[in-house]
Amino acid sequence: MPVPKQRNSQEENDKIRQGETPEGWEKNPHRLSQKDLDARWTKKNGQSYYGYKNHISIDVKFGFVRSYHVTDASVHDSKALGKIIDGENLDDRIWGDSAYRSEDIEWVLEQLEFDSKIHERAYRNKPLSEEQKSNNRQKSKIRAKVEHVFGAWVMSMGGKLLRSIGKIRANANIGLKNLAYNIRRYIFWETQKE
Repeated sequence: MPVPKQRNSQEENDKIRQGETPEGWEKNPHRLSQKDLDARWTKKNGQSYYGYKNHISIDVKFGFVRSYHVTDASVHDSKALGKIIDGENLDDRIWGDSAYRSEDIEWVLEQLEFDSKIHERAYRNKPLSEEQKSNNRQKSKIRAKVEHVFGAWVMSMGGKLLRSIGKIRANANIGLKNLAYNIRRYIFWETQKE
């Protein structure tokens, strides 16, 4: 979720990362109130992004957002998996892209009696076999339903840009968008009954 970019010096950014307020900002409370001290930068496919991430868990059958967790953009996806696993979910399968895969996560999911359907990833000098590629294609048919949520945000809910400052407000905005998406899904399923 992109947010307005901050125009800070390198020294100011270093202080913010350390959890400190840069010198002189306290003297100008209006300037400080316009600075997002929680958002972070990340790079994906060679492009830099500034903001937050919306990690979601959806119901595969109906497409409802079951749970979500908001982090700054620099947090790796695998760090948020524990926050979005729903123990009350009747389905014991976990679908996810390769960012969620690691030996530790696979072990934890096995201990929690979940069936991991997380994509396998290729490593340097260890390409995926044809069987692994085929398995990933099969998994993608289910996992792609998560992307429908973000597609709906962009196509009919005003996009993903947040105009709020701070993680607490970003969490509220993202939560409201997830709720609005669920209401839209509910209306969709109700009209299908007719």
